[in-house]
Amino acid sequence: MPRKWLAVVSGSAVLALAVGIGLGSDNQHLLTIAIQTMLLAALASSWNILGGFAGQISLGHAVFFGLGAQITRELWLGGLPLAVSVATALLVTAVFAAVVGVPMLRFRDIYFTIGTLALGVAIFLTVGNVRPRLSSLTVEALREYNFSGPYFMTLGTLVVTVAVATWLKNSKVGLGMMAVRDDEEAAGSTGINPLSHKMVAFVVSAALASMAGASYAYFTASYYPSFPFSVVWTFEAILVAFVGGMGTITGPLIGSVFFVVGRDALPSSIEEFQVVVFGLLFIVVVLLLPGGLLEGAQRLIGRRSKQDTQSTSNEGTTKSKGKELV
Repeated sequence: MPRKWLAVVSGSAVLALAVGIGLGSDNQHLLTIAIQTMLLAALASSWNILGGFAGQISLGHAVFFGLGAQITRELWLGGLPLAVSVATALLVTAVFAAVVGVPMLRFRDIYFTIGTLALGVAIFLTVGNVRPRLSSLTVEALREYNFSGPYFMTLGTLVVTVAVATWLKNSKVGLGMMAVRDDEEAAGSTGINPLSHKMVAFVVSAALASMAGASYAYFTASYYPSFPFSVVWTFEAILVAFVGGMGTITGPLIGSVFFVVGRDALPSSIEEFQVVVFGLLFIVVVLLLPGGLLEGAQRLIGRRSKQDTQSTSNEGTTKSKGKELV
């Protein structure tokens, strides 16, 4: 089966399984783990568009996640329909990204990374000072709350994010992003505008991160408004993208399953050392598998295929020799 159709069939099967879990399961723990996995996968996939496709390592991605969560939460709890609240959050985040992206993207390499980190920390502290109180759902919302709505909203967010990433990776714009990532000077000499391609990646990545933030705001019953702006969200997204396979479509999905399920499986007695455990894991993966777990799986499949081919070839040679002896 061609690789393209194999990916379509595999993706359809996974999507059908996810829908089946959402419709048929009432296990709140399972649904919570599934929502957390899809949420982190969507956030990591959105960061991957900027970091993996365009090569711009941002440490301020949580800003856009937080904007999506905060705007959606405020408008939705204020009485607006959820769809209108999410659409407004996406629009405001995209405009904000376009505004801050113009000066930010003129920096290169480590200067861009430090600049995004400074932006993220500044907004995190500002929101914490301006909105220090807990944000909780209303009594009416809590009375009607169930896991079905947040589950399918998060699943939809992940599907949209993966679809956009897939389209970008195979489009002319996406190829231009990857050319800029590989060699900005060479890409510019061939007629590609590096700044415009990086700007597209920055804005699209921010809008998708905002959608993930909106899903988080709809899922969580209560949280401090500054929490979605925490740099922890950025670091987890980067960790998942690197562990799964940066610059790929399925890498962030694999990494998020590994991260969330692995975190849930760790004994509660070492909960304080989760950062250390996953930090060591990150170092091991970067050193041994620079392409992430996806690269490791491809190596394993390739090695098995090679062994099967050699085995088939050896059997054919043995049979031909046997016929010659007869």
